Amino acid sequence: MALDRILIVDDDELQRWAMRKHLSAWGYEVIEAGDGQSGIDMFGAHLPDLVLLDLQMPDLNGMDVLRQIRAVDPQAVVIMVTAHGGVQDAVAAFKLGLFDFLQKPLDFDALGVTIRYGLEARHLRAEVARLRGCGCELFADRIIGDSPAVTESVRMLQKVAASGASNVLLTGESGTGKDLYARALHAASPRASGPFIAVNCSAIPDTLMESELFGHEKGAFTDARFLKKGVFELADGGTLYLDEIGEMNPALQPKLLRVLETLTFRRVGGSRDITVDVRIVAATNKDLDAAVEQGEFRRDLLYRLRVIQLPLKPLREHPEDIRALADHFLRQFTSRFRKPITRVADTAMDALRAYPWPGNVRELRNAIERAVILEDSDELTLMHLPEELHVPRARRAGQASAGGFTLPPGGVSLEAVEESFVRQAIAMTGGNQTRAAELLDISRDALRYKLKKFSVES
Repeated sequence: MALDRILIVDDDELQRWAMRKHLSAWGYEVIEAGDGQSGIDMFGAHLPDLVLLDLQMPDLNGMDVLRQIRAVDPQAVVIMVTAHGGVQDAVAAFKLGLFDFLQKPLDFDALGVTIRYGLEARHLRAEVARLRGCGCELFADRIIGDSPAVTESVRMLQKVAASGASNVLLTGESGTGKDLYARALHAASPRASGPFIAVNCSAIPDTLMESELFGHEKGAFTDARFLKKGVFELADGGTLYLDEIGEMNPALQPKLLRVLETLTFRRVGGSRDITVDVRIVAATNKDLDAAVEQGEFRRDLLYRLRVIQLPLKPLREHPEDIRALADHFLRQFTSRFRKPITRVADTAMDALRAYPWPGNVRELRNAIERAVILEDSDELTLMHLPEELHVPRARRAGQASAGGFTLPPGGVSLEAVEESFVRQAIAMTGGNQTRAAELLDISRDALRYKLKKFSVES
């Protein structure tokens, strides 16, 4: 693990020597600046974990330096040390985000404790951000299904995650769960305590993508008013997830390839090499081999990304998992929306199983969410599922009755046909709603809705 880096900004050379001696003995990496402007430059170049800042210096005072440091990094931990300044200076500094204010001559025991608390606060904020980024969940436990397709993908995921090193390419149609698998790979790997940083390569303009990946120095271009870390730097020690990698601009691909080969890069406008320890998980719904043949994607970059490929099957190829997924989403959304729905009606489940799900698991999730919002009973019925899910059942019903029903040359109102069938079912069953619903192959709730719709008494 890298040492915490502390920047000392003080024009008193003897004071810097004394602080450096103690800090080095305590196991910190120390860098120094003898004036305010040098301190600002050193902070931008090295982005230390903590700053010890003098208040009175010949060029810039500590308040001005503090403002510029916080502009570069709003989370910077700064401890001001000075022989001058009173309550007014301390109050003004705390308003700017100062962590603590210590008087010279320094009590080095107190300084050591204050530094430790400051670094703990910084690491705690970073950990909270990491957990929020990961959702603070065991993602592997959220991969639902026991079909051979899912079982095999989870088995492979666990084997790949254990190494924590090799780059992984997730392939599959949109909605198959590539984002979930990427997070599960990170959570199950030795890198789980490090950051998980996700970037959608199709959502960032080409002109900003290089800065997003590698960061930029202050003044690197017109709007670069401050130094900015890129996602490679932010993901150091963890996992960088590059979603929609097939959409990356070909002009940027050689630069990405070089970083993957050396794990070294420079910020835009920078002159210093930065080395990181990052695992790349990339994802795409495109056929990258075809993109290579068409000159849209570099072959060497594909090989570098595809050290291990994990293909995810579309939902239509493992329909046996639909019930488990539907039940999972039902529990999720009934809890969120506080609905008393306890099960999916048989007719609704049949429709879910019959539908080909071109949008895969994401489409199924959206369908269940919609139905839960609209449903008022304790059972999720076919009536509130999206209209396209009704089509396969209607086709089967039409095929079964095609021999006994001929469409008139002038056409017919579907609503009139529906009302006729509802009335016939009620008449045939003597008003028994349960049996009538079975004849029509719909739930009792759906039948009650249609009885009210057509003013049919049972």
